[in-house]
Amino acid sequence: MAKLIFHKIEETQKEIIDQIQNLVDSGKPRDLVLKETAHLLKEHFPKYNWVGFYLMDGNELALGPYVGKPSPHTRIKLDSGICGAAVREEQTIIVLDVNADLRYLECSLETKSEIVVPIRKGDKIVGEIDIDSDELSAFDEQDKNFLENLSQILSISF
Repeated sequence: MAKLIFHKIEETQKEIIDQIQNLVDSGKPRDLVLKETAHLLKEHFPKYNWVGFYLMDGNELALGPYVGKPSPHTRIKLDSGICGAAVREEQTIIVLDVNADLRYLECSLETKSEIVVPIRKGDKIVGEIDIDSDELSAFDEQDKNFLENLSQILSISF
């Protein structure tokens, strides 16, 4: 049974990658591509309760398109939060329990775990995918690989 579920998730991830590649190739404006991507991810992955993008704006991250509850964090300095840490460390960060991580900037009392994936254009980080889950330990290596592939495709829109 677990193997069947794993296979279904892989199939869904491949379908989403194809849909987002088509979105990027369509030449639609970046914010529309990001908004549609957020909707696709939230719709197809029930554990993704908040899906959004932060975009580099000088030395800060500015909230871009997202799906989920409103976030009080419309701007994040690079020296704070999980989002800031992902830019500073230039790598994906998975937090299995946000209440155990001092870097976490509280957005919702329901949020239990988070993954932040930088989006690179060449050697420069131009934004990031930020996903919260209301489940503890919701994100794993499969999510990381999937979202890192997705960030490579989305970087074309920047």
